[in-house]
Amino acid sequence: MPYHLHFGEADPLRIRFAISPLWETQGAVRVLTRPRQQGYHLPWLRRIAEAARGVDLAPLHLLMPERGHNPDFLYPPPIGPAATFEEEIAAVRETDPAVAADDFARALAETPGAADTPAGRRMLTDPAGAVRWLADLVEQAWEALVAPEWPRLRALLEADVAYHSRRLADGGLERLLGELHPAFAWSEETATLTVEYRGEHVRALDGQGLVLLPSAFVWPDVVSGFDPPWQPTVVYPARGIGGLWTEARERTPDALARLLGRARADVLCALDEPAGTSALAHRLGLAPSSVSAHLSVLRAAGLLTSRRYGHQVLYERTPLGIALAVPQPETD
Repeated sequence: MPYHLHFGEADPLRIRFAISPLWETQGAVRVLTRPRQQGYHLPWLRRIAEAARGVDLAPLHLLMPERGHNPDFLYPPPIGPAATFEEEIAAVRETDPAVAADDFARALAETPGAADTPAGRRMLTDPAGAVRWLADLVEQAWEALVAPEWPRLRALLEADVAYHSRRLADGGLERLLGELHPAFAWSEETATLTVEYRGEHVRALDGQGLVLLPSAFVWPDVVSGFDPPWQPTVVYPARGIGGLWTEARERTPDALARLLGRARADVLCALDEPAGTSALAHRLGLAPSSVSAHLSVLRAAGLLTSRRYGHQVLYERTPLGIALAVPQPETD
């Protein structure tokens, strides 16, 4: 049963991308109880295991049924293209209790017996207090599960946005939507985006446009289904999650390390996707000043190009840089 998002005349001109640390937090919480989504994230799961045990995530999991409604107010579409977690969680705390009560009732009804648990009764009888309580839990989840890795995650998401923004500019909306995920199908005749997923949802965009939100943790699914007044949004798996938790030293050829030096070779090999200085420094465990110096040398040698995206400069490999970073098969 698919989602159907109907575009009006102005909506194709109002497509935008966004990044949401709040959405990555809910995705991280969800992955903890979804074995089918854990494959790419096993190194991260091992790192955060102890921290996760220190947060009572059960009330959040209660509101995450495998199928059906999840509270939109708790994980809303992003309030801006690059809002901080602090800005997003502040908006959650301001939720009208009546809106929260309706969301609680719908989500708890998806799981038999959920409304009769102590946590479920607390949400239904005191929605205003439950909003504060759950916002505190989400903030604890952010600090324990996501914040320590946010530079790495943000770099992946920003690289995805930069890549698909270029694809939109080069090939138009139909080409972009066809590449984002196999579940997407665009009909030029009816101006409708159909998303195959577990649920039935029909919405006319009515001039609001569509937010495309890459996520590291949503794989292999896509998520939509936001009802008014929420901004129409589709969450899709970001490119490059297969190498998200791989350390550069694990993929740096020894011959390249001897040629360029270990640290400089690690920087080159870490750029499977475009990334900025701070993200690379976090990933490699190097000082930002050192990474910046290595990036300058690699760019001067023709192995990297750079361009500004938002608040930072993103670096990516040139064809020559790709040829050096990818191990070549041995020949007799």
